[in-house]
Amino acid sequence: MQQEHGETAPLEALEVAISAVADPRDADELRDAVHEYNAETTGYRDGKALSCFLRDGDGRLVAGIDGFTWGGYARVEYLWVEESLRNHGLGQRLVHAAEEEARRRGCTTIVLDTHDFQAPWLYTRLGYKLAGTTHDTPRGYRQYLFEKRLPR
Repeated sequence: MQQEHGETAPLEALEVAISAVADPRDADELRDAVHEYNAETTGYRDGKALSCFLRDGDGRLVAGIDGFTWGGYARVEYLWVEESLRNHGLGQRLVHAAEEEARRRGCTTIVLDTHDFQAPWLYTRLGYKLAGTTHDTPRGYRQYLFEKRLPR
């Protein structure tokens, strides 16, 4: 914040703006700033999206996985399978596809988190190891962080 004569306003004068819906430009600016800081600090500038989608014959999304790779690891941020198609192996297919692409990109680790009401059993069955747990996230539920080493 600039004063009239080029002076910076005191930090106490800066106001925190809270919003229930972020302006996409603000969210993009924030992400870009974090990504730039991370790249400057680590030297890794190889981040890119890692997304896999399954669509039916009409082009409607029935399952998908979305995340990223960066600096030798992959992160799954979202995995979803339409309710009527669950327990038919689609989630497993998507996870395997993401792991394979992560390996192709040189990743040695993949991480994800899930809640106890989602599918933590799927990840343990696929060889993921529990790395941490949070409580009351959301209230009354647990969240689990999993990781898996990807063989070369």
